[in-house]
Amino acid sequence: MYITTTIPYVNARPHLGFALEIVQADVLARHHRARGEQVRFQTGTDDNSLKNVLAAEAAGVPVRELVDRNAAAFAELRSVLDLSFDSFIRTSADPRHREGMERLWAATGHDLYQKHYEGLYCVGCEQFYPEGTCAEHSAPLQHVSEHNWFFRLSRYQDQLIELIESGGLRIEPVARRNEVLSFLRGGIEDISISRSAERARGWGIPVPGDPGQVVYVWWDALANYVTALEDYERWWVREPRKTHLLGKGVIRFHAVYWPAMLLSAGLPLPTEIFVHDYLTFGGRKISKSGDFTADPAEVVGRYGADALRWWLLREVPRVGDVDFTEERLVARHDIDLANGLGNLVNRVLTLIKRYGFAEEAAPLESCLVVGERVHAALEDFDFRQAAAAVWAIVDEANAFIEREQPWKLSDPTACLGTLLHALRTLAVQLEPFLPRAAARVAAQLEVLTPEPLFPRLGR
Repeated sequence: MYITTTIPYVNARPHLGFALEIVQADVLARHHRARGEQVRFQTGTDDNSLKNVLAAEAAGVPVRELVDRNAAAFAELRSVLDLSFDSFIRTSADPRHREGMERLWAATGHDLYQKHYEGLYCVGCEQFYPEGTCAEHSAPLQHVSEHNWFFRLSRYQDQLIELIESGGLRIEPVARRNEVLSFLRGGIEDISISRSAERARGWGIPVPGDPGQVVYVWWDALANYVTALEDYERWWVREPRKTHLLGKGVIRFHAVYWPAMLLSAGLPLPTEIFVHDYLTFGGRKISKSGDFTADPAEVVGRYGADALRWWLLREVPRVGDVDFTEERLVARHDIDLANGLGNLVNRVLTLIKRYGFAEEAAPLESCLVVGERVHAALEDFDFRQAAAAVWAIVDEANAFIEREQPWKLSDPTACLGTLLHALRTLAVQLEPFLPRAAARVAAQLEVLTPEPLFPRLGR
């Protein structure tokens, strides 16, 4: 399985919205590796955006300095969020990317042409709009008049509809699939895929053979899914499952522009696109540079990676925006991790030290079905349901203790054997979701000695 996240602009440090996406991708990668599958998990940064240039100008620093600094913060998410990605690409720094993007440009040459264009441009999402508003950004649109390169996107309208309707390109959730189909059926126009080097301040990849233009940042960025592959044949041509994770604000680029580019170039398409909704604060979208932002490194510094990962996976629904607050994060951590799992492990291991346990003991029902339920949920990209399937073991084990009251039994070893089996199952099944916590649980089960697993975060 080849799993990718979007590559964010580096006009600022990371925010929690991207943390959601990359943690979801990490869970998929760890889950499929645990099933014995070969997995490649890729992420990176989109360095060549005009947004980055404008952010550097506003900060009074060279573009390269700002881009390098913020890209490093995204790369550091690996340790901050306990991520397991295999590859991290930077579109301004990786020579493979420019070479690959230029090959893609050449392969689509029969669908490229030049013309003069005037339109309203949103720097925030780096695209033209027919009217004077952008649903994503509050800044006014800029009037742009340029001679650009265009891509014959309209040529692929019917082919894209057929691919999506047939399931050749799976888009989840269904509402997002229907959104893309509605957009396509409404008719699509050719798109501008270059910008003047003057307006881009000379930042970006020059159009091959036309140094007065730079490649449109989305054409440039989308190519990363293939340009960063050391073994392109293995992971893009022969791999039967290529999965993109992305936010709803960029669905058109990934579900329309990108597949059309690949069709034009005669290359294989991705097989799955999963679209998540937004994290909000007070009902407003969290972003890197807006009024509502939250740096995952700062949140982890206050509460730990386990708390943030668990909130993202346990609280965020498959469909719908969700409001983030630190109070909600703390409450979920203390209820589930400190009071639920931590207390369970402590109680069971304390009783085992006193009474011992029987190795051959009947497992809890939740332990018998957890693997199947987690896998089914993740196949549907329902991370909250997958986390709930794991947590059913904690709930059943705690209920089992209250019902059986092993300290009152004449021989509690069989009861405690059942509970120890539940903890061992938890240590395995929890690993894709909370790798650090799972490792701590496994370590305690090796020596059968309880130690505090999770400090309470609330007062």
